[in-house]
Amino acid sequence: MKQKIKERKDLTKIIKNLKAKGKRIIFTNGCFDLLHVGHVRYLEEAKALGDVLVIGVNSDSSVRKIKGPERPILPVEERIEILSGLECVDYVAAFDEADPLELITSFLPNVLVKGGDWTKEQIVGGEVVEKSGGEVVIIPFVQGVSTSNLIETILKRYEKRT
Repeated sequence: MKQKIKERKDLTKIIKNLKAKGKRIIFTNGCFDLLHVGHVRYLEEAKALGDVLVIGVNSDSSVRKIKGPERPILPVEERIEILSGLECVDYVAAFDEADPLELITSFLPNVLVKGGDWTKEQIVGGEVVEKSGGEVVIIPFVQGVSTSNLIETILKRYEKRT
């Protein structure tokens, strides 16, 4: 598991070498806070699009900027370790920026993947990937499954106990 977790500069070199060997690189990113079945299905579908699945994970400060001060529930170290335990995941790297454009630009994956809650126009880095000859793929969203819904369910069930 730990060998899947990489620093950005190391991962950039690894990806360059893999691409030189003809490997098809898939990249996706997200917060992945409280991993759920929607995440797993999405990542398995993403992996099926190529040879190597690379995930960029928002740092804690990045998640707070996007989701608010109550998030993330799990610290980035735990989120990337959990993701690295999935068979479909090849490499994981954290990023601190508000979006993954810098990562995408340095990796130039063959395929950039996002979930169905995004439109092609909203996908950061899509133009960069397409200009480099890659493609952008949107994987359908699993309805009713989200970290926010999971948090709400937990709060509703356990507030009755206090």
